[in-house]
Amino acid sequence: MIGTLAPYAHWLNPGDNAWELTAATLVGLMSLPGLAVLWGGLVQKKWAVNSMLMAFTGFSLVLVVWVLWAFNMGFGHPLHLGPSILGSFVGKPGPVTGHLSEEGRASIPLLSGKGLMPGLHFPQSSLVYFQFVFAAITPLLFMGSVIGRMSLKAWMLFVPLWTTFVYAINAFLLWGGGFWAQHGAADYSGGYVIHLAAGTSGFVAAAVIGPRLKRDREHAAPNNLLMVATGAGLLWLGWNGFNGGDSYFAGADAAAAVLNTNLATAAALMVWVFMDMLFSKQKKPTFLGAVNGLIVGLVAITPAAGFVNGVGALAIGAIASVIVWISWNKLSSRGIFKKVDDAMGVVHTHGVAGLTGGLLVGFFADPHIVEYLGAGKTPASSVTGLFYGHPMQVLVQLGAGLTIIVWDGLLTFLILKAIGLFVRLRIPDDQLEIGDLALHDEEVEPPQGLLERVGQVSRLRE
Repeated sequence: MIGTLAPYAHWLNPGDNAWELTAATLVGLMSLPGLAVLWGGLVQKKWAVNSMLMAFTGFSLVLVVWVLWAFNMGFGHPLHLGPSILGSFVGKPGPVTGHLSEEGRASIPLLSGKGLMPGLHFPQSSLVYFQFVFAAITPLLFMGSVIGRMSLKAWMLFVPLWTTFVYAINAFLLWGGGFWAQHGAADYSGGYVIHLAAGTSGFVAAAVIGPRLKRDREHAAPNNLLMVATGAGLLWLGWNGFNGGDSYFAGADAAAAVLNTNLATAAALMVWVFMDMLFSKQKKPTFLGAVNGLIVGLVAITPAAGFVNGVGALAIGAIASVIVWISWNKLSSRGIFKKVDDAMGVVHTHGVAGLTGGLLVGFFADPHIVEYLGAGKTPASSVTGLFYGHPMQVLVQLGAGLTIIVWDGLLTFLILKAIGLFVRLRIPDDQLEIGDLALHDEEVEPPQGLLERVGQVSRLRE
């Protein structure tokens, strides 16, 4: 008798697996090349190479750390460190290599098989990679706060340490079944775990490392708006994988999350443009303002995408855009925000926007938007906000947000101070004056004189 081969294990759904891998790739494109060209276009020309190199090295470092120990810290079995929150604060570190870890069925121990989510229908390797691209984009986001003065050596030490002691703990608390997940906090796709974390850590890092050179702060015009547009466009469309993949199934909630993402982003972009036209000093719309608006919309809807209806998504985008516009244009010139050189305003577009979106989940979460269908005596899985009769959700969201701010700010400060004992955190001023040529012997474009000489040689050959 001739046997047959099967392409899939009985538990594997090829549609879910294909969508999860596609969604992960879309998120990966948000980092490379998305953020690499976005930051590279926003900075002065002399920092474009350094910005791109920080993005590519950061992405690579997170992958190694994630596979060797950090994934299980965020999504594995709990490491019981003590009572209360310490009992479900972080998972046990360990590698995710080998047959069972890569081809076995995906599972999040504190969630799977306990009525909190259906069994996953794709391999563990798909889950590991999907969550990796989320982990990788986070330091690349807060890189925008310290761009143009942080030492690459310090960066390459900071990223693995931050991923281990900050990001993995954030993920476990909210996504891995940890303390705040157990208390009902809702963060659909990373408004807290990623964006509030990036805004908080970036701001603290900018304060510790210190400001850019005064001249660079005063002449910080973008070097290439076409690259900014390319990066922003990759972020917007890549976000379909960011929010669309986080239900872990290619179902109706994934589709709703994608639609809500685009609704909130469009609303936030237009509100920011109108705010610029009506209330800015110049009373003019700007493309950079539109980019800020679209990022705010993407960030603010991220914690809510699969929990709210379309009206809620539009409201979240509009409300967040107004709040962050005020934060960016008013608070940035006052108090501590004026003293700290957050180069790309990450504390506003990601920190304030992420916190705003997370809190608005507590208001707009609609119980009729179902993430997972009920079966038998198990009710459907959804979140209910204040406007639908559950005011406690606002307080739960606030508690989770404050935990992220306090923990991430404290650990970022301690990690940087520890690294500073061994290597310089800041590029020396003489190299800051020159930029890429001093640090890497490379420029994003050949100098004009070289281009002219090449043209002369070409004409002589003709």
